[in-house]
Amino acid sequence: MKTYTYDCVVIGTGAAGYNAACRLQELGRSVAIVTEAVGCGTSRNTGSDKQTYYKLGLGGAITDSVRQMAQDLFAPGSVDGDNALCEAALSARCFFALCEMGVPFPMNRYGEYVGYKTDHDPYARAASAGPLTSKFMTEVLQRRAKALDVPVHSGYLAVEVLKEGGRVCGLLCVEKKSGDFVAFRCGAVVMCTGGPAGIYADSVYPECHTGSTGLALLAGAKAQNLTEWQYGLASIAPRWNVSGTYMQVLPRFVSVDAEGKEHEFLADYFADPYEALSMVFLKGYQWPFDSKKVLTGSSVIDLLVYRECVLKNRRVYLDFTKNPFGFADIAYGRLSEEARVYLEKAEACFGTPIERLAKMNQPAIELYKGKGLDITKDYLEIALCAQHNNGGVAVDLWWQTSVEGLFAAGECAGTHGISRPGGSALNAGQVGSLRAAQYIARQGNSPVDEASFAAVLTAAVTAQQETLAKVYKKEDNIDSLIAAAGRRMSNGAAAIRDPAAMTAALAETRSLLATLADTAGVGEPSGLYRYYKLRDILVTQSAVLTAMLDYAAVVGDTRGSALYFDKDGSLRQGLEEMFRFTEEDGSTKGRIQETCRDGDGFVCSWRPVRPIPEGEIFFENVWRGYRENGNVY
Repeated sequence: MKTYTYDCVVIGTGAAGYNAACRLQELGRSVAIVTEAVGCGTSRNTGSDKQTYYKLGLGGAITDSVRQMAQDLFAPGSVDGDNALCEAALSARCFFALCEMGVPFPMNRYGEYVGYKTDHDPYARAASAGPLTSKFMTEVLQRRAKALDVPVHSGYLAVEVLKEGGRVCGLLCVEKKSGDFVAFRCGAVVMCTGGPAGIYADSVYPECHTGSTGLALLAGAKAQNLTEWQYGLASIAPRWNVSGTYMQVLPRFVSVDAEGKEHEFLADYFADPYEALSMVFLKGYQWPFDSKKVLTGSSVIDLLVYRECVLKNRRVYLDFTKNPFGFADIAYGRLSEEARVYLEKAEACFGTPIERLAKMNQPAIELYKGKGLDITKDYLEIALCAQHNNGGVAVDLWWQTSVEGLFAAGECAGTHGISRPGGSALNAGQVGSLRAAQYIARQGNSPVDEASFAAVLTAAVTAQQETLAKVYKKEDNIDSLIAAAGRRMSNGAAAIRDPAAMTAALAETRSLLATLADTAGVGEPSGLYRYYKLRDILVTQSAVLTAMLDYAAVVGDTRGSALYFDKDGSLRQGLEEMFRFTEEDGSTKGRIQETCRDGDGFVCSWRPVRPIPEGEIFFENVWRGYRENGNVY
């Protein structure tokens, strides 16, 4: 078996993964990256009409501060204050590092990085390099890693975090092409594996990204806030967010039944078509589904799309070629003032949706053309999709998990709470990977001796081989099992949550996990890694469903990006009657739900949030601590 030794192994070649590896190399630690494939991952393959990076205000006359930004990250609830403070304090450093590496964030002629307001943003802190901001980030960081000669082991799937004496001593991987095991002896592992995208069928995550949250859960790491997700409207082929300008140009919303009959369904709910159009416009600003914005805001649009897709089993499309409701032209004066003023300033009060889009954001049209779809003439199929997990693996202020030596950065780390400013995830990935690297460089453990590692490795491989001997059979059913698991989650445990459906899904998931080696099968050695993907998806689903059911039992009321069915589970026509609209009273915003492994399942508990630290700000004291140990302790 091939075995490598490094001080640290980073899993993932997204923006967070490359940054962690570069920082570790620069800080003098030997490091390598393990990845399924260099070109995969969410940060390289996703975006929106104008993908946002959230950082401290760096332009204009608005007064901003680290503490104010930390408070704004902390305020939505169920956020640890030390993580919020770190993300605020290091946002400018990480942003400027990306600028210096070549990410084309725009500045004015005087050098100010001016910003704009994004969702949940009281200041204009948002910056963007266009629809592909995170892709640009990944590319410049990859070039930096190459210049630093960081080894990249591509084609390997991490399947087990190896531990000795309760702390990390290595990583076991399977080579995708051959099905052979490969081992890494190291004192630390940094997971930069993104969110658990594979647990949902309706997903805006790229198809090449499924996540590896189950890897940390099986290692014994705690998770937190697994109930807190962002869901939003997205195209499904290709997968892409339809936020921002895609909504602000006022496209038609059309559903199509099995016989191909079209129906412009927004008219079913809105008596005034201009109220509908005003809500569609707001959907560009208020893009993620928000339970507070259903009855009086734009999230009713998401709910109506869900009703057409899931409850009526129809397919939903955006049509940019014609104006909605049969209008030859739109009476812009009848729109809400916000929509009218915006479109007037954009000089887009004319024509069809695609003509308005060409005026306001031509790259948004070219983006789809580059993916093989011409929205100047073709419909764009959409659904209410999983977009981001605000929760994830629990970490401390150095992004270390509850397992010593195991770190998590990027979306797989659960540093966001109930809601978050748009673009804060890109900043959090850069800050978290920097913090993990700083800690490992100063305080991290060295690899264990070869004899100790060999004993741990032998035991792990023996157990894995016994399982795979059962899995390796002629009939390959992995894809069908993954598809069925994802559909269960999307139908009853996504933006719309049905406790009865979630209870049944959890029972089915746990039953399948208990018999997985006997139930799942692959036909070729090159397919063995897919068994581990299925296992990871099911383990993560078990944890997420447990957390959602615990929330329904402990809190019960609506919050964040989810609605719960009435207790009797009925499906009545009125939105007010169909769902619980009792808003969570705020009592849980100061608490965080934790989920950890318990035997073959998971259990949940609640703890207070860690407050924003006061921090040491007397210069001489900070300077002394920095000279002595970099203030890493």
